[in-house]
Amino acid sequence: MSDTSGLLELRRALHRIPELGFAEHKTSELLWGRTSESLGVPTRIADTTGFYVDLGDPEAERTLLLRADMDGLPVTEETGLAFASEHQGFMHACGHDAHMAALTHAAESMVRDAGIPEGVRLRVLYQPAEEGGGGALRCLKEGVLDGVDHAFGLHVWNELPVGTVAVTGGGIMAGVIDFKIRITGQGGHGGLPHRAVDPVVASAQLVLALQTVASRRSSPFEPVVLTVGAIHGGEAFNVIPDYVDLAGTVRTFSLETDTAVERDVRAIAEGISAATGTSIEVEWIRECIPTVNASEFSALVAEAATEVGFDTVLTDYRTTAGEDFGYILNTRDGGVPGAYVLVGSRNPTKGCDEPHHSPRFKIDEDVLPLAAALHQAVVRRYADDKGE
Repeated sequence: MSDTSGLLELRRALHRIPELGFAEHKTSELLWGRTSESLGVPTRIADTTGFYVDLGDPEAERTLLLRADMDGLPVTEETGLAFASEHQGFMHACGHDAHMAALTHAAESMVRDAGIPEGVRLRVLYQPAEEGGGGALRCLKEGVLDGVDHAFGLHVWNELPVGTVAVTGGGIMAGVIDFKIRITGQGGHGGLPHRAVDPVVASAQLVLALQTVASRRSSPFEPVVLTVGAIHGGEAFNVIPDYVDLAGTVRTFSLETDTAVERDVRAIAEGISAATGTSIEVEWIRECIPTVNASEFSALVAEAATEVGFDTVLTDYRTTAGEDFGYILNTRDGGVPGAYVLVGSRNPTKGCDEPHHSPRFKIDEDVLPLAAALHQAVVRRYADDKGE
């Protein structure tokens, strides 16, 4: 494994300057200058802070995209690190600084030491706005996947210990739905309910009925989470309000299940509306689709992880957290096959066990050389393997 001092320095430099999606100006400037010097001429993603660099033979038979996300979060850092955020109110609380550093180091090492394997072109993508900003979709719209055959990405993961990597085939990260429901009735006096149309009773029926989406309407072999997280309606103990608002989330691991759940939620709402005389409006907001790995490519990555020296390679780990790399892997709508993996970064003995998005989130930096080496090993395996 090559010298990693520069890897740590880059990660810490990036950690100091977190910025929100599509506003990663200092981050982009730092990486643009670095890659221009060490890798070649970057290509800007139109009207954004994102860019990519193509490496290797432009006439190569196949192109593999490697991606790192760039944005931070609106979180005030409380880690006490010597290289803590210098941007008040913003923090790399999800590990994107590690992703950028590991990918840059891997690409530089390949160019400097062994070169890009014959028969493969690499597209190294620095993607803006992963945290709900639509960065991956913007990349697809701007043609970043044009000529790309497969894609690979990784995420440091504080739910898994350092030395562990999850390379699950199929759905590995969930699609995330934000739903909002308004139940409208007719307000009235609490002592005269027969003169009103009560949206509170209808909302209670709806919350209970929605639980059957997961328990009775979905296959037990297809995980579904449906949670109502907020109910707002009325202000006085003796007044029936005009309306009640519900809000919640749905998590699934396939687009087919995602579509089926929306259909079932709307059908249940229509039934309760008819039964209670209320009007029920459902707003279905897709934050991101499921991240679904190609099984064959996941197997290739598992072999690469073993080669690198990971202690544990998990092939059945999933998380209901979301990730917009799912759009890059969505072969149904312009994406390409590939894999996204979770690389353990947890180490309680070093205080690196806070969850992602916490103001005290820290990673064990021992994950960085492992992540960089995994990128390189995947490229080598990809060059050797002419299949999917």
